[in-house]
Amino acid sequence: MIKISQAKMDALNRLSNEKGLIEALAIDQRGSLKKMIAAASTMATGEEIVDFKKVASQELTPHASAILLDPEYGLPATKVRDENCGLLLAYEKTGYDTSTPGRMPDLLENWSVSRLKEAGADAIKFLLYYDPDEPAAINKVKHVFVERLGSECLGEDIPLFVEIVTYDTEITDVNSAAFARVKPHKVLESMIEFSKPQYHIDVLKMEVPVNMNYVEGFAENEVVYSKKEALGYFKKQSELTELPFIFLSAGVSTKLFQETLEFAKEAGSKFNGVLCGRATWREGVKPFATKGEAAGRDWFATQGKENIETLNEIVDRCGSSWRLKVEVG
Repeated sequence: MIKISQAKMDALNRLSNEKGLIEALAIDQRGSLKKMIAAASTMATGEEIVDFKKVASQELTPHASAILLDPEYGLPATKVRDENCGLLLAYEKTGYDTSTPGRMPDLLENWSVSRLKEAGADAIKFLLYYDPDEPAAINKVKHVFVERLGSECLGEDIPLFVEIVTYDTEITDVNSAAFARVKPHKVLESMIEFSKPQYHIDVLKMEVPVNMNYVEGFAENEVVYSKKEALGYFKKQSELTELPFIFLSAGVSTKLFQETLEFAKEAGSKFNGVLCGRATWREGVKPFATKGEAAGRDWFATQGKENIETLNEIVDRCGSSWRLKVEVG
């Protein structure tokens, strides 16, 4: 069992449903959301991004255990969320510095964990791009960075959620069969590294260990993994950590993400919930951007609500309570 403080335990409970499952909604996108709104209309202003997050928060948080927002555009949305919905705030800058190798992490300059906590955060979320096969000098910088972040959250007595997004410097297309072949190694090695106690991570937000579009029975074209192999990767991922971990949707379709969670359950994965973004709300961008706030609100209140409730039902059935892994001590 992992030992955490009472304050962290209380915060995790605020982010979870009564079963100890995290059924969280992610709307901390900034650059990607701006592109989605701009693609649907002609231009995305900061005001439009703020309004989109507010509408999504208001309509969807009555059905989520928590919401993840960013302090750049998302603070107004935190004020209109449901009173029973917990709050995670993102601490990283959007994207990464393309001028230097290694996709190095960076923090929002005007924020600290203390300030995010003051703004109402129940937990801090940090996104790290990580390739276990990068040169040791690059990864050492990332390891030290996360250690520093963990110490800051420990000092403020607030849970730290670290989201790991894997990549490969040689394979630029993460949706390709070539990346699908190396993805299990990347995800599993990352799981091992960031489960180490020196990082003081409370919850890992992880990719699933395979690209489901290349799994036997799911693939429309090329098959990279047999069903048995894929199930084995999900089981191994779960066994490699004692920490609570939740799945991110990585922008896949709503249906595929739902089927993926069923697959994880079949594999025996002890995942503890989801922090799901675009798979829940992506289709709501177009009506919001082209027809206005009322149309966006209507989409969230109907299809968006249905997406999140269907997902919750699957998480309730397939997920495992993080309380089985954590105790106050």
